[in-house]
Amino acid sequence: MGRGKIGMKKIENPTSRQVTYSKRRLGIMKKAEELTVLCDARVSLVIFSSSGRQRRGEDLEELDIQELRGLEQNLEEALRIVRERKGFLGGK
Repeated sequence: MGRGKIGMKKIENPTSRQVTYSKRRLGIMKKAEELTVLCDARVSLVIFSSSGRQRRGEDLEELDIQELRGLEQNLEEALRIVRERKGFLGGK
């Protein structure tokens, strides 16, 4: 028998919230790595914690210039989509 469904609401206890964040961050990074291996997909993760600390899914030091340019293009395209959606919703 599987686990029960977890309600989607903010975890109020800071310690529990941090533990959950750490576990789920590692889980999503593992899933991204599996996706790259199984499907030969290029995956990039940028995660910001509630404290504003940035976590990356890959070490940029290991990328060559062509890979960095590709990553930059992907980020620019994602940012364009976010801005379009924001404009559609009436945000500034």
